Amino acid sequence: MNTTEGPLATRIPYQLILGLVLIAIWWPIAWLQWRPFSDYYFFPLWLGYILAIDGLVEWRTGTSPWRRSPTTWILLFPLSAVLWWIFEGLNEFLENWYYVHPDGTGRLYYFTTSTLSFATVIPAVIGTIELFASFRIGERIPGLGHWKFGASGLMRFQIAGVVMLILIAIWPTYAFALVWLALFFVLEPINQRLGQPSLWQYARQNNWGPIYNVMLATTFTGFFWELWNVFANPKWFYDVPFVHVLQIFEMPALGYFGYMPFGMEVVAFTALSLWICGHRPQRYMRASMDDPVETSSRD
Repeated sequence: MNTTEGPLATRIPYQLILGLVLIAIWWPIAWLQWRPFSDYYFFPLWLGYILAIDGLVEWRTGTSPWRRSPTTWILLFPLSAVLWWIFEGLNEFLENWYYVHPDGTGRLYYFTTSTLSFATVIPAVIGTIELFASFRIGERIPGLGHWKFGASGLMRFQIAGVVMLILIAIWPTYAFALVWLALFFVLEPINQRLGQPSLWQYARQNNWGPIYNVMLATTFTGFFWELWNVFANPKWFYDVPFVHVLQIFEMPALGYFGYMPFGMEVVAFTALSLWICGHRPQRYMRASMDDPVETSSRD
């Protein structure tokens, strides 16, 4: 492992240029519904977002998720597909969102294109978190004090997450919002026990800036999910109880608050997955510019 940090402002990273080109091509294709290309817009458009954000992070800080370890960066894509298929399974109970596809598509098309689309979630969120961290946005918001959990506290925390999942299954009409908290409650104590860097370590130190960066960055990413979805086909719609008072694009306005804890779930899932893949604690993502940068010597 080695650590590096320092701005590289003398050149524009190539992934930033490539990402902006992909966005410029695929955004109009999606909104104008130029078939058959628009049937497959989601992955290349979001790959453009991911590359552009990664390039901005490198431009500002001299490092980025891609630059530190291309192998780990690529691994985020299949991990992301796994994570969102878990949410699709939970949505079988909730039925809070559903998809509309062009006519003439079958199950293989749905599975393949959906898996490719789901594969972009974690890379998009992780990159945007680092971008927000580079501006130290979260550090400007007051903290919430020291939150310390012993072994028994972590156990209660995890049991609460399991209870949330049970409530989602048996009482989905009223427990639907818990889907954006449950996985964090279940997974974060595991990260703590394994010694994997986690969000609770920041809370224990009264260092809430990185946690705010996670929540705000994921909401920012969610804005683009909803923006690019609005005129696209295929697309998704929402059917969420009690909250359809005001919509921003297809999403009920209150639904944007769900992106904040969802970002914490993304970070907890990614941290645990990387520990499993590497069989050791490792810090790949930075939610704060004060975090050390770990670069894989294998790349």
